[in-house]
Amino acid sequence: MVEEKRYFLDVRRSANGVAWVHRLDRRQENVALAIAQTNGIPDLVSRVLAGRGVGADEAARFLDPTIRDLLPDPASLSGMEAAAERLMRAVMRRERIAVFGDYDVDGAASSALMKRFLGHYGIESEIYIPDRIFEGYGPNPEAMRELVGRGASLIVTVDCGTNSGPSIAAANEAGAEVVVIDHHQVGGPLPDAVAVVNPNREDDLSGQGHLCAAGVVFLVLVQTVKLLREARHQLPPPDLLGLIDLVALATVCDVVPLVGVNRAFVVKGLAVARRLGNPGLAALARVARIGEPLSPFHFSFLIGPRINAGGRIGDAALGSRLLATDDPVEATSIAETLDRLNQERQAMENAMLEQARAEADAELARGAGPAILVTGSDEWHPGVVGLLASRLKDHARRPVFAIAFGIDGVGTGSGRSIVGFDLGRLVREAAEKGFIVKGGGHAMAAGITIERNRLGDLRAFFEERAATEVMRLNSEETLKIDAALTAEGATVELLDTLEHAGPYGAGHPAPILVLPRHRITDIRIVGNGHMRVGLRSEMGGSLQAMAFRAENTALGAFLAGNRGQTMHVAGMLSSNFWNGRRNAQFRIADAAAVT
Repeated sequence: MVEEKRYFLDVRRSANGVAWVHRLDRRQENVALAIAQTNGIPDLVSRVLAGRGVGADEAARFLDPTIRDLLPDPASLSGMEAAAERLMRAVMRRERIAVFGDYDVDGAASSALMKRFLGHYGIESEIYIPDRIFEGYGPNPEAMRELVGRGASLIVTVDCGTNSGPSIAAANEAGAEVVVIDHHQVGGPLPDAVAVVNPNREDDLSGQGHLCAAGVVFLVLVQTVKLLREARHQLPPPDLLGLIDLVALATVCDVVPLVGVNRAFVVKGLAVARRLGNPGLAALARVARIGEPLSPFHFSFLIGPRINAGGRIGDAALGSRLLATDDPVEATSIAETLDRLNQERQAMENAMLEQARAEADAELARGAGPAILVTGSDEWHPGVVGLLASRLKDHARRPVFAIAFGIDGVGTGSGRSIVGFDLGRLVREAAEKGFIVKGGGHAMAAGITIERNRLGDLRAFFEERAATEVMRLNSEETLKIDAALTAEGATVELLDTLEHAGPYGAGHPAPILVLPRHRITDIRIVGNGHMRVGLRSEMGGSLQAMAFRAENTALGAFLAGNRGQTMHVAGMLSSNFWNGRRNAQFRIADAAAVT
């Protein structure tokens, strides 16, 4: 029997237009109680664990994830033994190796991870990252032939290659062998490579499809070290756990589910990252002005965007070079360049977003609007359309495609979806029916190439296929609340307690807490459209809060219109470091009137 929806504080329509519901059902309430009683875990942490599917017998292990306990057997992945054996032979023979990566954080981290591993054994290698605009995603025949021409006898593709059969065939014809290490969905027959290690292969039974590419690369390196040890290689193996900071960075930034070994990667990787032993990460932390221990938040919103800026509007190889270098001077120079590019990217994004939001609001003003919002311009930069789609998706609360058209009338588009709607499946169907030149992706994000004259056809196809499902998902959208809190209880000690149940991210969402009946004492705009809000409880306790990017949103308008009023405020507890002191701060996600 389906349990009746339980509204939290009877909020049925918030500032963001959603209902607030209890995250825990009756059964999970009992599990939370059992976790607390059995393990001596604080009630709030027990509720967080139970609300994310952790049982009473799993709680203790969940709170202390270790690589040793959670690392799967690398050999369980299809193609692993062939890949590791070929890498082992390349090391033993001291072959020249090329690493072909992707231009995002996962690709940069994966490439740097492989290069650092090979460098430990004194193996000459180069990283090749394709230009986002001129070459597109993944290997291309020209680049593969070029790498072979420069002496590579083995090409290792990381975070790409699964769907690049012609390019890998070109490498083979030119005289090199290829090992593919990837995690993307398979769109056809596997390429003719020595090995394809991808936990999302249809014939892979490892159950590790949640890994990002850097996680798969790490498993390949573990297996390769094992083979080198068995072959009695004269050099001691590298400290792979000392490279786990790169895996953590990629895991967080690629937004893969924080389940299984991914949790251990992030927890242990953050511990390594905080030592700032990687010159590239240290330099990025400095230019981003991070004056506190690195966290998933810093990876997602400060480090990751700077690495991505190179691939979006600059030199795509900058990120991988930064993470692979041991030269602090070079690292500082690259980090400063990426910081500048990120500022340029932000300016581009803001200008594009202003235009796109105006168009979207005009469409949405005419009733319900389209189920999938499709917007495009001749003036947009193709490297920024993914960010634009993400911002518009949050604004319009529906899937969005943003398209940058070239002078030839062909557009490069990027799409972002809402929870529950498989955008990748829809794009693949559109490609099969000929509405787009090509396209692919996964449930939450997809890319397309489209001719301008097919834009109307694509919009009609999207509406036909998606309208019913998207509108249903919108009508059922809720904010799941873990517990209530007061300003007096929002302490650093509570924050530390909650962090024991982390890290939080995809597949393991951060706890959403509600401050009931708190009054807005102050509100001001800071930075790039953020709102700083002072809150006071009925008992007189005060708490500083931030509503990020809230200006010109429904939430921002609600907060600004209720200065001095009492309301319910929902969000997440976070740290704020100021003048060497750490304080608790509240990140506002939503608000509602007191009824």
